[in-house]
Amino acid sequence: MQQRDQQSTKAPAWIAGVAAAAALWAALYLNLEAGADLLVGALGMSRATPFGEALHFFIYETPKVLLLLTAVVFVMGVVHTFISAERTRAMLSGKRAGVGNAMAATLGIVTPFCSCSAVPLFIGFLQAGVPLGVTFSFLISAPMVNEVALALLFGMFGWQVATLYLSMGLLVAVISGMVIGKLRLERFLEEWVQQLQNSAVSSEFSAEAVSWPERIREGLRHVREIVGKVWLFIVLGVGLGAGIHGYVPENFMAALMGNEAWWSVPAAVLIGVPMYSNAAGIIPVVQALLGKGAALGTVLAFMMSVIALSAPEMIILRKVLRPQLIAVFAGVVATGIMLVGFVFNAVF
Repeated sequence: MQQRDQQSTKAPAWIAGVAAAAALWAALYLNLEAGADLLVGALGMSRATPFGEALHFFIYETPKVLLLLTAVVFVMGVVHTFISAERTRAMLSGKRAGVGNAMAATLGIVTPFCSCSAVPLFIGFLQAGVPLGVTFSFLISAPMVNEVALALLFGMFGWQVATLYLSMGLLVAVISGMVIGKLRLERFLEEWVQQLQNSAVSSEFSAEAVSWPERIREGLRHVREIVGKVWLFIVLGVGLGAGIHGYVPENFMAALMGNEAWWSVPAAVLIGVPMYSNAAGIIPVVQALLGKGAALGTVLAFMMSVIALSAPEMIILRKVLRPQLIAVFAGVVATGIMLVGFVFNAVF
């Protein structure tokens, strides 16, 4: 009790610290382009050259993506103190199809998981008695329509693109989960997972009051763990994007991923599947491709396939699902992603 009182008295200091950090974050974010201009000029480079333009892109985009990622991960780390895995399982258990799919897809947005780290929760949902189709809605939504992708798309392309991406991603997750649920493919779960489905798991959740200093510490812990793990992927992704931005001819990208080629969307999905990245790492590549004349829908289809249908995820899922169910999952999701690509190309 005394410790709790001490933490509550420290809460204003913690909140003031977060406010100061937010002000510093905003000052840095708003001056990134000017800083990149100054640094490129100080190095004696010109943006009129391919290397100068690539260097400017790298200097500007690397801190931009890292700042956005840090802010979003911190906020979601705090949100995570209100939403536990046990409570999530309890909410989804016993829900009928449709309602459960929509809830699972929505929960997938606010949980900070990539495609690989979402698999353990996928197993936990099955153990809690959540229907297979509902669990797939979460598994699709968690990596594909996450808070990092939404924040970066909003910051780089505006609310219209972010909103349509959110809507279409949710639609893909919900419909894909419902289709998989209707097919009744539980027999293609590995035997040990089927046994988990029959085990009893308590759906009760006893929430302990958490102080704001503890919530803020949890947010900082998420930043250390998540940003600490993915920063190198971000730098590599921005570096690839910078190379595309500075050196790849605009006509080449327009021909490969432009609106005119009907096959560009399926090809982008096929190209994206063998790759693996998180949303933060692939967004700079997306921006560079768009800058070279690639169609928005085609590039988003590429991004979604990299995030939601990655080869590492399939390898991990093989421990849980038999090949037949993995093939159905990949086929349904790929179809949904291609639909998103075609819709974006038609609208924008």
